[in-house]
Amino acid sequence: MSNLVETGDAVALDTAKSLPSKSYERRTIVASSFGALLEWYDLYIYAALTATFAELFFPPGNEVAAMLASLAIFGAAFILRPIGALLFGYFGDRYGRKRTFLATIWLMGVATIGIGLLPTYAQIGVLAPVLLVTLRLAQGLALGGEVGGAATYLTENAAPGRRGFATSWLQTTATIGLLLSIVVVTVVRLSMDNATFIAWGWRIPFVLSIVLLAVSVYLRRGLAESPVFTRMKSKGRISENPISASLSNGRNVRNMFILLFSVASGVGILYGTGHFYSAYFLANVLKVEPTTSNILMSCALVLATPFYVLFGWLSDKIGRKWIMVSACLLAAVTTQPVFKALTHFANPALEKFQSENTIVVEGSDCSFRLFSPAVTACDKTRNFLNGVGVTYTFKETPVGSSVRIEVAGAKIDGFDPVAMKAAMKQAGWPEAADLSQVNKPVVVVLLWYLVVLLTMVYGPIVSFMVELFPAHLRYTSLSLPFHIGSGWFGGMLPFVLTSINAAYGSIYAGLWYPVIVLFVSFTIGALFIRETRQNSID
Repeated sequence: MSNLVETGDAVALDTAKSLPSKSYERRTIVASSFGALLEWYDLYIYAALTATFAELFFPPGNEVAAMLASLAIFGAAFILRPIGALLFGYFGDRYGRKRTFLATIWLMGVATIGIGLLPTYAQIGVLAPVLLVTLRLAQGLALGGEVGGAATYLTENAAPGRRGFATSWLQTTATIGLLLSIVVVTVVRLSMDNATFIAWGWRIPFVLSIVLLAVSVYLRRGLAESPVFTRMKSKGRISENPISASLSNGRNVRNMFILLFSVASGVGILYGTGHFYSAYFLANVLKVEPTTSNILMSCALVLATPFYVLFGWLSDKIGRKWIMVSACLLAAVTTQPVFKALTHFANPALEKFQSENTIVVEGSDCSFRLFSPAVTACDKTRNFLNGVGVTYTFKETPVGSSVRIEVAGAKIDGFDPVAMKAAMKQAGWPEAADLSQVNKPVVVVLLWYLVVLLTMVYGPIVSFMVELFPAHLRYTSLSLPFHIGSGWFGGMLPFVLTSINAAYGSIYAGLWYPVIVLFVSFTIGALFIRETRQNSID
């Protein structure tokens, strides 16, 4: 295969002579990684404030619908990532890596600061979520260009035999960016009362990104163009239209599809599960106090971060393929047990209540609505139960019959949240997790395990993708499938998973979504991925 050429002695020697020094390699790692850190921090602040945005940017009256809408807007940034991949991939393959990933930094920074300055729903009505979506889409567009640009630039500046190790430092920025967003939001929350935070304090983490933006631009402006791109330009090998060239070559398209349905979709699911949904599940389903939840998640992230570099380094020694596909299989097999274990160790009273009691909703006028207010008594009842995070069974009754709820043997006619909550409390339902009963060390280990599975794929994946595609189409060819896989499958995971849970009345039903995708990722990867670590990138 033309884009999977083995590195011969002559090519390796020629490449070695033209590679930058190790000190410059370290400089590119710092500059590329700091810029990527800004982009991930900017993207993730919203994740840490999902519940706040649900309260401030959507009409009151249906808390579950507002939360789902807020999660959908979180995913909106990921949906536009493939468009950003095509747009910036074209410019990166056509005009150079450096200028392109400078542009993505500016776009992300301006959009993030803009979110921090937005008026709320109470101030301008429906225009507030419209503007929020617009700026989130701009963030997704920027990220679509950033990942491919930083990955391509950094790998093309790394020595053969060190690509996995060098690029794995770039991969730590996603976790560090998430960690930084959690820390900043937590510090701001603790520095003021809740009313002040809701009034204006939530804006601070967004506006603070102006500091990261200034440093990122300064560092990247000092970099030279990628040596691989410079050699291509001097030899007249620049593609006239990287998008059409990428999509018109059958072998290239085949590799793009393999990447998409194997480790790209797998890493997206692992991201959505390990970084976002696990934290959401802990705070919003298991009702662990938000600051405690953030601290536990932060501990897991800190402990897992070195594993990006470990698996990147290991992939240089033993190969990239089986490290990545093994993580997909492990995650597919263990995701459901891990989340049930989180319930057991974070909120044992809820686990006991669910195992010992049955909640049944009977009604004829129930329908699952994502974004509209709950209207009927049955809808309101299910909305209430979804909001408090309990599993229940729904039974359809003859048309015209009123809603009836059975909670631990007690029967309640009509929508009566006070009576439902009283019956559940009588049966042992905990309104919030008892912090004295949270087994913090085990919860941290479970969260850590989910992130380590991500590091097994994310550590080696950059060097794998760069080695998979030819230099003149690389930025475009790797960016598009990666952002469809990681953006669409992973970015929308919290929304899809929470929607499935709400539709089926179960806190675990939605977990089948990541399990199925991960099994597909493992199968495609095991059958069709070829090892790339010995490939030339020239």
